[in-house]
Amino acid sequence: MSSPVGLPFLSFIKLDRDASSPIYIQVAQQIINAIQRGHLLIGSKLPGTRGLSDILQIHRKTVTAVYAELEAQGWVEVRPNKGTFVINPSGGSLPSEILITPTSLAKYPEKVGYLFNQSNILDSPFEYSQCRYGFNDGIPDIRLTQMQNLSSIYSATMKRKSTRRKLGAYNQEGSEYFKAQLSAYLNLSRGLHITQENVLITRSTEMSLYIISQLLINSGDLVLVGELSFFSANMVFQKAGARILTIPIDDQGIQVDYIRNNFDPTSIRLIYITPHHHYPTTVTLSAERRIELLQLANEYGFVIIEDDYDYDFQYEQSAVMPLASADTQGMVIYIGAFGKSLAPGFRTGFVVAPHDLMCEMRKYLGIIDRQGDIIIEQALGEMIEEGDIHRHLKKSLKIYRERRDLFCELLIHFLPDVVSFKKPTGGLALWTEWSVPFSLLKFANGCIHDDLFIPKTLLYQNAKVTAMRLGFGHLNDSEMEQSVAILKSRYDKMI
Repeated sequence: MSSPVGLPFLSFIKLDRDASSPIYIQVAQQIINAIQRGHLLIGSKLPGTRGLSDILQIHRKTVTAVYAELEAQGWVEVRPNKGTFVINPSGGSLPSEILITPTSLAKYPEKVGYLFNQSNILDSPFEYSQCRYGFNDGIPDIRLTQMQNLSSIYSATMKRKSTRRKLGAYNQEGSEYFKAQLSAYLNLSRGLHITQENVLITRSTEMSLYIISQLLINSGDLVLVGELSFFSANMVFQKAGARILTIPIDDQGIQVDYIRNNFDPTSIRLIYITPHHHYPTTVTLSAERRIELLQLANEYGFVIIEDDYDYDFQYEQSAVMPLASADTQGMVIYIGAFGKSLAPGFRTGFVVAPHDLMCEMRKYLGIIDRQGDIIIEQALGEMIEEGDIHRHLKKSLKIYRERRDLFCELLIHFLPDVVSFKKPTGGLALWTEWSVPFSLLKFANGCIHDDLFIPKTLLYQNAKVTAMRLGFGHLNDSEMEQSVAILKSRYDKMI
């Protein structure tokens, strides 16, 4: 049985003497709440009226009224010559023998008391580690971001009266200024012919794909992806009920003729591609196959989702234009990430599509991202208009090109005749194929002991291939050399 001595009543009873509610009601309600939350256990003895009045600095008659109210509601029982005890209101009076081991309610439930839908499809594939070194699937180096410049732009945007006025209302449509600047930027850099009415601003590529899948995919619809493809996209499509089948990949990208020869094109709902640098192999879809794929989509009416996830990171002078730039029938939905070279908080996703689809997509955006991020969008728009994005990309691309070249040299030096690859024309990752089949999962687990982390999402192994997608963009020269040296050391121990 709990003693009333030392019970922290002042920690859960706060009186508002200016409130319209009487003091005794305030105290009674807060004691009930304390019982429900387990601060006062069933079987606990409450202080006498004089004791509680001293603790709370209220009149003794007020405490008498409190206990009368609690007894009337069934929360306490007043036992003559023994005191006032907390009882279970649903269990009637306290038994003659007071509970020796009361049950605490001061613990949040571990499980819900109802049924809900669970999904294995959406089990997170992402892993984290405290290793000193690590590979990823190709992300920029945050250390190259001009944080002071970004902070200045953000701060200046926040201080403008025009921006503060916009913050007072929901804005699911996004910043019209940013959309205008972004559409102009995409027209200039990608050869598109769009206006801001063709642009939807999202938080990420995954959000873009989720909205698209809600509009286009019904249960059982056939979706085609590369034989090796982006796992997050596949998760989104499967969750929407799609039936996913694969298309073989070679050094010219997806094999478009395989689609015509092995599928009834009229049964295909959509095809998801990453043509600029196929994920994960980094190969570029050839111009001939781009034309063939567009013709096939126009002929049979399936949708092409073109994910240009790393278009900004290209090291050759002659860039291949997106399929969307040659789409005249409205069969391509073009998605990407803007500001990927900046700090993560300054990045945003976008979708480009004809106006009628865009109208429907904005309805879904209004449900899942009604507020948007008007400040970031305004700041990004200014970075485009002032040319800051172009200058930052030009400077960082020189560094990333040098890192790509060094990474290739290190692989050749440390792992000759073991790892084969083709130097990519862009992007921040290499597709590496290993000449000797071995357990990549065991290899990655061993690297952890050497302070090198290789996530499972970078490992691609089946009967045909033993390969890894290794991102280099986030590593400086020293980190890159140490990481490749660990790969060599661990490989020698396994083989």
